[in-house]
Amino acid sequence: MKKIFTKFSVLTFFCLFLFSVANAQNITVTGNIKDDGNIAIPFATVVLKGTNRAVQTDALGNYTISAPSNGTLVFSFLGYLTQEIAINNKSKIDVTLKSDTQNLEQVVVVGYGTQKRKDLTGAISSVSGDDIAKMPAVSPLASLQGKVAGLTVVNSGGAGSQPVIRIRGIASTNNASPLYVVDGLLQDNIDYLNPADIESIDLLRDASSSAIYGLRGANGVIAITTKRAAKGQTRVNFTSNVGIQKVTNKIDVTDADGFKKLYSTQLANINAAPFDFSNYKGNTDWQDLILQNAVINSNSLSVSNTGEKTTTLINLGYNNQDGVLKYENFQKFVLRLSEEIRVTDKFKLGGDFTGFYSTYNPTAASLTNALWAAPIVPVQTDANTYYSMPSFQRAQVGNPIASIERNNRSTINKNYRFNGSIFAELKFLKNFTLRSTLYADYAFGTSRGFSRPPFTFINVGENGGATTTTKDNLFRSSVSQGQSESHRYQQDHTLTYEKSFEGGHRLTALAGFTSLRFANSSVSGSRTDSTLVVPGDPDLWYLGIINPNNIQSNAGGGGEETNAGAFARVSYTYKDKYLFNGTIRRDGSSRFSPANRWGTFGSVGLGWVASEEDFFKNNIKGINYLKLRTSWGRLGNSNGVPGNLYQQGLSTGSTAIFGDNIYTAVQNAYLPDPNLRFEVVEGTDIGLEVRALDNRLSTDINFYNKKTTGILTSFPLPAAQGGLTYFTNLGEIVNKGVEVTLGWSDKIGKEFTYGISGNFSYNKNRVESLGNTTEFQITGNNGVNLTNSGQSIGYFFGYRQVGIYQTAKDMLSMPAFSNSQLGDIAYEDVNGDGIISPLDRTYLGTPFPPYSYGMSLSLGYKGFDALIEGQGVAGNSIYTQRRTSNFATLNYESNRLNAWTGPGTSNVEPILDNTRGNNFLFSSYYLEPGDYFRSVPFNWVILSVKH
Repeated sequence: MKKIFTKFSVLTFFCLFLFSVANAQNITVTGNIKDDGNIAIPFATVVLKGTNRAVQTDALGNYTISAPSNGTLVFSFLGYLTQEIAINNKSKIDVTLKSDTQNLEQVVVVGYGTQKRKDLTGAISSVSGDDIAKMPAVSPLASLQGKVAGLTVVNSGGAGSQPVIRIRGIASTNNASPLYVVDGLLQDNIDYLNPADIESIDLLRDASSSAIYGLRGANGVIAITTKRAAKGQTRVNFTSNVGIQKVTNKIDVTDADGFKKLYSTQLANINAAPFDFSNYKGNTDWQDLILQNAVINSNSLSVSNTGEKTTTLINLGYNNQDGVLKYENFQKFVLRLSEEIRVTDKFKLGGDFTGFYSTYNPTAASLTNALWAAPIVPVQTDANTYYSMPSFQRAQVGNPIASIERNNRSTINKNYRFNGSIFAELKFLKNFTLRSTLYADYAFGTSRGFSRPPFTFINVGENGGATTTTKDNLFRSSVSQGQSESHRYQQDHTLTYEKSFEGGHRLTALAGFTSLRFANSSVSGSRTDSTLVVPGDPDLWYLGIINPNNIQSNAGGGGEETNAGAFARVSYTYKDKYLFNGTIRRDGSSRFSPANRWGTFGSVGLGWVASEEDFFKNNIKGINYLKLRTSWGRLGNSNGVPGNLYQQGLSTGSTAIFGDNIYTAVQNAYLPDPNLRFEVVEGTDIGLEVRALDNRLSTDINFYNKKTTGILTSFPLPAAQGGLTYFTNLGEIVNKGVEVTLGWSDKIGKEFTYGISGNFSYNKNRVESLGNTTEFQITGNNGVNLTNSGQSIGYFFGYRQVGIYQTAKDMLSMPAFSNSQLGDIAYEDVNGDGIISPLDRTYLGTPFPPYSYGMSLSLGYKGFDALIEGQGVAGNSIYTQRRTSNFATLNYESNRLNAWTGPGTSNVEPILDNTRGNNFLFSSYYLEPGDYFRSVPFNWVILSVKH
């Protein structure tokens, strides 16, 4: 026992001695961190190298940390080069961080992993979360507009609406939307994300970069990385910003005087009696009444902490967006929790959880209805009494404001979404990392609504008649109710090997397996009561309030899908100047038959950093960095088509009567193709990256060629074959283009900084074929859009206007329809047969802009900054379909004030006469240039508090 005690005492004394020596070596180090413009950097990170001990600078750039006197401190901040400084018994260390103008050490998402930008051989662009947060948008995708070459973003202005995203054109006649990957989870949309919770967005634009995603990545990939807790002490951050959306260029329509003038002329042209306007005293701008300045407000509160063993972040977001149409509103609440536990130096685990809740109040406002409504009508006399439209449009056009008011707050739409992931990561044998992640995503939505009793309408007396009031006495109260749900389960398992070898060799190898299962379902129903008037109390808007013996309807649907794949990637660099990246993936989808559901995809990328060569360094001045790269990739596309189309489907649309009974017939819904398989996309890319003039000038240029074969196409069969739709693989589409990004950043003196950047892209879309043995056309929008070989997808197809028939001589000398008259539109005789017929319809333009561009100007002075942004498109056309309607007398757009009234009065605007159908055929007359440039003159943060 004495020996044990003695040994224990000696051991204890020895441990205490080591502890005291270690403590004696710790000193307190203080200092200040500034940038190369002598401006303090708040929230910069200071880490004791080799440990998890870290602090952050305060608002003035000051820090304090306890560290061994012989330790090393690592200083870092986003956008600046990291520095390591040995302490060497110094108690004060001030640091100046230099801007990382080349940004080559930036880590980007490349699919199931990350890579430094300098090692990339594909076309990947990155947008920081700070740039996203500067724009007050509910959807983070809306803030990407104009920021990345090759990316087009179309925002609708609707509350809570998701923008239409396209990367490098339209590559399919089906779904052309990109794949979204949120922290590894494959998604079809990211509406549940809080924009302030995004760390970065990486856009994988070329086929080689997205090939590792197999059947899901053909339209490009947008990878979103959410924020994690920063190293250092507890940090609380609250940000609030406000923006306003406003329709600045309203459609120019006539006022009351203009309408009266044009309608009177129209009646005279058709030899009709004049209309009596004497009781119509209104002059209503219906557009003004249904539009509003839409306020967008985003708020985010986050709390984060990093300790020796754990990293925790909690974020709470609230977004409120009004639509530009009156009463439309969308609100969402987002709660996110991220936790990481470092069990040992080799093993860690963690998880993420996001909860989402949203409400949506739709609007009954119709812009088309507001454009059509006659301006001579007043709005209302009181809250329950509105004016109806004049007799010449009463049956077709309603009072736009009455519709809004009656349907406002008559529905309740709620959506819930919960998704999360858990992971475990183990490092072993020095160079290996094994990581497994399980994901789950569950969404649930409900909707309820009722029909509010109609208003009383005033019918203004016309042609000596009395003014009357009417009300819909046939109104029957109804309720509707529906719900939908979806769930998604995903698993990823990867093994990574990383090693640097002597002589400048670096190798990273990755192998993995993934699977994804998705299912959804929905049900809905409605009931109409013949006697009960459902109250306006939302607590009563359920189907059960109405007796089931009344009129009712119901519907439902759903589907399931499974994907699985195995993949591998090898990345190799030699002396940071020779680069190689290769991927392969074996992928399968349950959408296709067992014989056709699997495919093998892959990519190869090569890069040469010429600026690292000795001959370059010794002979070429002014260029700091130059990289040439090229890549090829092959992947599949299963997006946009329902599952199981290779099997026979049934429909019950037809009925038959036998005696007194009605029987529903079961028939084929479509003709299946047992050989149906995924589309195949192959793309090649050539890129050039240059940084010059002390890294102040940056240039990125990309040339690409992307070809889609085996397009998943549906087309109608002849009536002799049942008139069914046939789904199969036909045709080939090619997208070729160039993308250019330029940037310049500099400073004037020590405190004023500025930066200018711009991007430009051109994309040429061409349908090479629609079948090897059979050529056919795909029509859309009632024949207005056409897809066939030799032209761009979905191009406008119609007559080309060449003028107006002015005189009888014109009618004899110019080709015309057999019933054309003076004042009608004159069309081009495309086939030269001397007459105008459907054979003269031709290519009129494309709805998709081949040119897109963006620019930004940033200014900074002593910690204050301003940002001006702009973006635009060119080369496309817009179809003004609203102007083709002649089913009633509608309000006129202002261009009709220049309508033809006699020889020489107009060679563009036809005569005012709704009975002349030739003037309402689709033609270039109804197309407008889609070119625009839109600037955002400034961004501002209403409130930003950090502690």
